Amino acid sequence: MGAAVSALHGQVAVVTGASSGIGAAIAHALAAQGARLWLVGRRLAALESVAQSMHGPQCHRCAVADLAVDADVKALASTLLQDDAPIDILVHAAGVFEWGALESASAGDLDAQYRTNVRAPFVLTHALLPALKSRQGQVAFVNSSAGLSARANVGHYAATKHALKALADSLREEVNPAGVRVLCVFPGRTASAMQAQVHAAEARVYRPELLMQPQDVAAVTVHALTLPRRAEVTDIMIRPQLKTT
Repeated sequence: MGAAVSALHGQVAVVTGASSGIGAAIAHALAAQGARLWLVGRRLAALESVAQSMHGPQCHRCAVADLAVDADVKALASTLLQDDAPIDILVHAAGVFEWGALESASAGDLDAQYRTNVRAPFVLTHALLPALKSRQGQVAFVNSSAGLSARANVGHYAATKHALKALADSLREEVNPAGVRVLCVFPGRTASAMQAQVHAAEARVYRPELLMQPQDVAAVTVHALTLPRRAEVTDIMIRPQLKTT
C-alpha cells in the first residue's frame, strides 16, 4: 500500500516571514505535506534560498513585500489574487520586535511594530478572506507568549501581540460558519535572529540549544492544519522544556 496522501497535498499556502526562523520552518513543513507555497518576505535572495532548499515537485513562488508599507501589502494581495491557483492557507509568521521600557520607548517604536504585527495581518487577511472562504480555508497567526502575558520592557511589543490575538479571536467567530478555521500559536523563546536580539537587550548569553527550535513550532502548527475538518485547534501554547535563568 502506498503512503497516505496528506490533507494539505496540492493546497496553496501563503506564508509571510518565510525567509527565516519560524516562517521558513513552517514553509518547509507545509511543503513536506505536499502544499504549494507563496513565500513572502523582504529579501528575494533569502526567499529563493528557502524555496530551493525544499524537496519535491511542488512549484513554489516568492513575493517580496515590506509588510510595514501599505502599498506593498496591497500589491502583494493583488499578486496573490491574480494567480490562477486558489488560496487555501494563510500563515502570518512575519513580525518585528523592539525592546525598551515605556519611559524610554517612543510612539514611533510602537507604530513601527503595530504596522507589521497587526495592521499588515489585518489588511492581508481582509483582502484574501473572500478567496479563503470560497475554499473553506485556514488562517494561522504566529503570535508570541507576550501576546498572553506582558512583562517589563516589552509593553509596546506585547500590546501589538495582544491586539493580534483579539483580531484572530474575532475573526474566528466571524468565519467559522463559512467553514474557515483560525489558529493562533503562542511560542515561547525560540532560537532565531529575533531571540538573539532579545538576549542581547537583556545582557544574557544566547544559548540557542536550550531553546525551542523553529521546526518545533512548525511541527505543531502544521499538524493542527492537517486535522480532520470536524475539529479546530484554536490556540497552541508551546514553551521550551529546558528552563534558563
